[in-house]
Amino acid sequence: MKTALTPLQFLARSAFVYRDKIAVVDGEERYTYAQFERRCHRLGSALRRLGVRQGDRVAVLSPNTSMALDPHFGVPLIGAVLVMLNTRLHAKELAWILNHCEAKVLLVDPQLAPAMEEVRGELPHVQHFLTDYEALLATGEDRITDAPVPDEDGLLAINYTSGTTGFPKGVMFSHRGAYLNALGELMEYGLKETSVYLWTLPLFHCNGWCFPWAVTAAGGRHVGLRAPHPEPIVEAIRAEGVTHLCGAPVVVGGLAHYASQKGVLFQNGLRIITAGAPPSPAVLRSAEEIGAEMFHCYGLTETNGPMTLCAWRNEWSELPPHQRAALKARQGVPYIIAGTDVRLVDEQMNDVPSDGSTMGEVVMRGNNVMIGYYNNPESTAQAFRGGWFHSGDYAVMHPNGYLEIRDRKKDIIISGGENISSVEVEKVIYEHPAVLEAAVVAVPDEHWGEVPKAYVTLKSEGAATAEDIIAFCRERLTHFKCPKKVEFGALPKTATGKIRKNELREKDWAGRGKRVN
Repeated sequence: MKTALTPLQFLARSAFVYRDKIAVVDGEERYTYAQFERRCHRLGSALRRLGVRQGDRVAVLSPNTSMALDPHFGVPLIGAVLVMLNTRLHAKELAWILNHCEAKVLLVDPQLAPAMEEVRGELPHVQHFLTDYEALLATGEDRITDAPVPDEDGLLAINYTSGTTGFPKGVMFSHRGAYLNALGELMEYGLKETSVYLWTLPLFHCNGWCFPWAVTAAGGRHVGLRAPHPEPIVEAIRAEGVTHLCGAPVVVGGLAHYASQKGVLFQNGLRIITAGAPPSPAVLRSAEEIGAEMFHCYGLTETNGPMTLCAWRNEWSELPPHQRAALKARQGVPYIIAGTDVRLVDEQMNDVPSDGSTMGEVVMRGNNVMIGYYNNPESTAQAFRGGWFHSGDYAVMHPNGYLEIRDRKKDIIISGGENISSVEVEKVIYEHPAVLEAAVVAVPDEHWGEVPKAYVTLKSEGAATAEDIIAFCRERLTHFKCPKKVEFGALPKTATGKIRKNELREKDWAGRGKRVN
């Protein structure tokens, strides 16, 4: 008789096989796999005593500590549904999410609790608002002996999207999808029992791209990190012998810049997995120059996190560094667990040519694609039109089958009827030696309708002028693609390190009406 595919199996097995091995490092605390499993059972048992039943939602607002990691096992262990909350959202936004999912319990890190006080009276479904996590565990038992048998197609977690274009949507993960995507992470990035994974990626982002389950499946070590700033990252890498970490390109670029400035070189093997936005070849090169081996993947919350990988080919290793980085900047091919269920299509769902220039929308289907949007059948139907999940990302496919993202649909710039990829322009700007970060957006223009504008953060103030950046682009791009304006300063970012292009656009379109696209 078959058993359900669920990531709960990973903890049970590792607690049996690696029971005396350190599983979790959380500040000064260290827990073996046997202790990690007991903590998760105690959490599930304690939640039951509070009245949490199968199908109830349990929300967690916490940085990357045990309070965020344990619930990835302890909550689904009793058949409840985990809702990880974005720690950088405003209390009113969090209240909307908690009310939408009707969470019965809210676990809150003590440092984040004061900000939630203003909305406590607006949470009619939350019966328990808990800030002392260790005290909660103390009320539970070491072993739950009557845990419900999971339905592998049943609901494991709800992850709310950023909601930059409207109310956030609750992406539903199944046990089966999380299990398979975790195996994908394990296989593609070489996780094993000697692996040490540093939690630079927020655990609330796609359940940490399924790495809570993947690292546990491998018997590796989780190292918590309250704030993913370059200095504590470097300290943790050195102290714990970190082998793997994940982050958006701006996180990777910031780490590489800090390490380069401080003369830090990682020589004992460090694998960095980047996703969340298309990385520039310059960022990939800078990370490899400090000793990291870079892996580039692509996916969405709706696909349990990463779904494609720029799978490396041995013959590319002999190419010059700039050519290697350009190849590695592609989003690549589906994970092994995804088969061939990724396509590029036009508006009629026809596959576009694999010529490296014709753009189509990336669509997916398969075991690791979401169940749907929680309590939102209209958005679910729209997302799955034609039987495939529509990503909203536009890409080209090269003759060798490798995807290369050109833009989000809303980020494509239409200037005088010509489509301009903001990502293409950003890649060129990143090549300028004075540039640390860059974002290109459409701004209104009386003649062309809209034109590109670059927002740039320099490595040091005054290292380049707007004219320098524009001239640099004009030497490398068709002139209509080049930014007409450049503005310098810090760039707004999401909690996962993505640059908020919507905020940048709004600055220039205020009072000008809506864009045509």
